[in-house]
Formats: sequence, structure tokens, C-alpha cells
Amino acid sequence: MKKEFQKQIQQLEEALRLRQSFDLVVKPLCVQGINMRLYFVDGFAKDEILEKMLEFLMKAEVRECVETEAASHFCECYISYLETEISRDIKQQVNAVLSGTVLLLVEGYTEGILIDARTYPTRSMEEPEDDRVLRGSRDGFVETLIFNTALIRRRIRDPHLTMEYHSIGSMSKSDIVICYMEGLAETSLVDYIRTRLQQIHVEALTMAHESLAEALVPHKWLNPFPKVRYTERPDTAASNILEGKILLLIDNSPSALILPTSFFDFIQEAQDYYLPPITGTYLRMIRIAVFFVTLLVTPIWYYFNCNPQLCPDWFAFTLIDSKAHIPLIAQLLLLEFGIDALKMASLNTPSSLNSTFSIVGALILGEFAINAGWLSEEIILYMAFVALADFTQPSFELGYAIKFMRVMLLIFTALMPRVGFYVGLACMLFVMLSNKTVTKTSYFYPLFPFQAKAFKRIFIRKKLGSKASMHSK
Repeated sequence: MKKEFQKQIQQLEEALRLRQSFDLVVKPLCVQGINMRLYFVDGFAKDEILEKMLEFLMKAEVRECVETEAASHFCECYISYLETEISRDIKQQVNAVLSGTVLLLVEGYTEGILIDARTYPTRSMEEPEDDRVLRGSRDGFVETLIFNTALIRRRIRDPHLTMEYHSIGSMSKSDIVICYMEGLAETSLVDYIRTRLQQIHVEALTMAHESLAEALVPHKWLNPFPKVRYTERPDTAASNILEGKILLLIDNSPSALILPTSFFDFIQEAQDYYLPPITGTYLRMIRIAVFFVTLLVTPIWYYFNCNPQLCPDWFAFTLIDSKAHIPLIAQLLLLEFGIDALKMASLNTPSSLNSTFSIVGALILGEFAINAGWLSEEIILYMAFVALADFTQPSFELGYAIKFMRVMLLIFTALMPRVGFYVGLACMLFVMLSNKTVTKTSYFYPLFPFQAKAFKRIFIRKKLGSKASMHSK
């Protein structure tokens, strides 16, 4: 029996490469002459729980049980922790240990006992930076999967709430949960997502949700409009589940991926539902109006500057005779790309230098650029408005999709001053209308196909007590 136990230990430790990694810990035990070994990752095991469990085990009469009973009976009688599992497969044991589970090997048993007494390093549950509300809960998802599922369970106390576990990645073995409401979510969609997850064969999901989205959702490379949404708010996630949506949660990511997603889902925010209906409707209207203005203000202005004879009298005051030495289209594109360069620079600027960065950026893109003849005052005004208006868009991905369409309109207008703007609009509509959701349905539902009541709810925020579905995003 000792030889079999030593062989079992050798196979496991070779699979774990125990001697090459300092953070893999083994603890030999001897209880009433029965040899045992604990395997765990340093930093994942809960010390207090292990101490109490071992204290109970060292005082127990285990010899007779080991000699006469199965491993499952030993686990029931002498392992005082709640979450335990019997495993005979070495690969499963190795994966469990590397995931943070404690493995107990007992001489006399060919199986191993998995004890899920793990804890993960985590940050506090703070409100997400990019999805704040004036009122409402201040908690947010974190990088620990089990905490995120608990935040949703806290809000939906219904047995039909389903948390379905999957593991993806031959090396990373990332933990993924499909979260949905049985009876509300479409069964065909759940089956489709489950099948797609099983068909993903990658080494690792290095970029968490983005890697998962690229592997899960069919995507046309030249179509920038997003097919998935993300949220870091548990209340938003819970409301989407109750609408029949499906969430994908992944370990090491504080975002939940929401499926399916159509274009109009991006228009609404959680803030709309933490304020009175009339205020929420007003904010939604402003958001929709700013969306169109952000997309069209500079292309329309540039089109009329290219075709002043077509400009209506009431808009003629915006036409300029630029004093800058650079053509208007070059100025517009320079600022389009320059603003993004400033955004990237701000992300890499230490907080102690933020004020210096702001001063330098304002001077370079402001007064100095005008005096040097690089830029016109009007163009800086319009592009500053566009840059600020982009922040009203809750989706980062949709914001850049709008930007790409705006740049396309500018370039087409520059190439074909007379008809380029209209050609660009036609191309933009084609790109948007050719987009499909993950369920292969229209990206513009409920506009195509048209559903009057659902379309009305996009613009008007209903009372939460009404029968209308709650769309807090």
C-alpha cells in the first residue's frame, strides 16, 4: 500500500512540477500511522480554515475508516469543511490545485479529496469609474468570479436564476459562467452560447472578455459597431437578466458581457432609472440628440464649406475663410487623431503630472496652434464640442464606431465635394444595416422589424411599476 501511495505522490508531483515552483506547497501529515499529504498554492489557501480542519482531523480515529470504508465515507466523517469532492483523475486534481483548491491524499485511497477552501486576492467593491449614478448602489463587480455571482444572487433571489460553469483555455483554464433566468432567456440562445463556448479551442483568454467576445461572436473586421455590451454594475446586470438577456462572467475580469445586443440598447443607462421618469426621458433624449450631433456636425459643416452655394442663409455665418496654412480637411483629421493621442497620453501620465499635461495640451492645441497658422478657431471649437460630446456615450466601443463613421464622411466629402457626403451616408447605413446580433437578428430591432411599443420605450422612460420591461443599461 505504501508503494502505491508513493507512486501516486510521484505522479502528482511530477504533473504539478512541484520542485520548480516555490509557491506550490506540500504538507506531509501522519495521523495514527496513516500518511497523508496536503497540496495547495501559497496565497490561495485560508490558513484559519486549514488549521481548524487539521485540528479536527488529528484528533479523529481514522485508521479503521481508512482500512474498511471508501474515500467518500472518510470525507463525510472526517473532513469538516463544507465544499468537498472526490477525484480519481490526476489532471482534474492538478487543475484544482492550480485553481486554488486544497488537495488531500490519504494512504490507502486511490482517490484524492478536493477541499475548496480557497480565497483570492481582491480589491474592494467600489462603484465603477465609467458608469456612475447620482443615486443607487455603489458596489461594482470585481476580478473574483464568485464575488460577482454573489452580487447578482443578492439581487435576484429566485431558483430559476441559473449559473452555468465552463472552463476555457488549454493553458489558462479560465473560469466562465453563463448567467441567465430559466424561462425568460431564449433556450435556443442559451444552447447556442453553450455550444460556442465548447467549440472555443485557445491556449488562454489573455484579454479576458475581449478575447472571449472575439472567439464567441462572429465579427466582420471592417464593421466597428459593437455586438456585445459590458457592464460593471450588478444592478444593471440583474435588470438585464430579468429582461431575458444572458450574461457571461469571467474570472479575473470586473465586467459582465451582455448578450444579445442591438444598437438601441446602447442608448439607455442605469442613471435613467434612478431619476424620475420625466427626468430620465429628458436625459435619454439629450443622449440621442448628442449622438447624431457628434456624428454629423463636422461633416455637415465641412460639406457646406466645400459647397458654399448650397449653404442655407441661416447657416452661412459658419462658413470661414481659413487663415491657417493647412487645408480644412487636414485640420479636421489632425484634430481627430490628435485628440485620441492626447487621450492615450493622459492614460500614461502620472496623477502628479496631470495638471502639467492639461496645461501643455491646452496651449499646444489652442492658442499656440492658432497663432502658428496650423489650426482655425472654428475648427478647434467644433472638435472640442465633438470630443466632449463623446463622453455622453456610455459605450466606449460605440463611441469609436461613431468616430470612424465621422472620419469616413469627412474623407468622402473631401474626395467628392458634391456627392461625397451622401455617398458616405449610404456606406454608413450599409455598414450598420448589414450588422447582425449574436442571434442573427436585426441590429436595429425594434426599428427593423418595426415594433411600435418597443420603439416607443427606447425614447420614453416608463415607470418601473408598469408592465413595460425595464431597460436600465
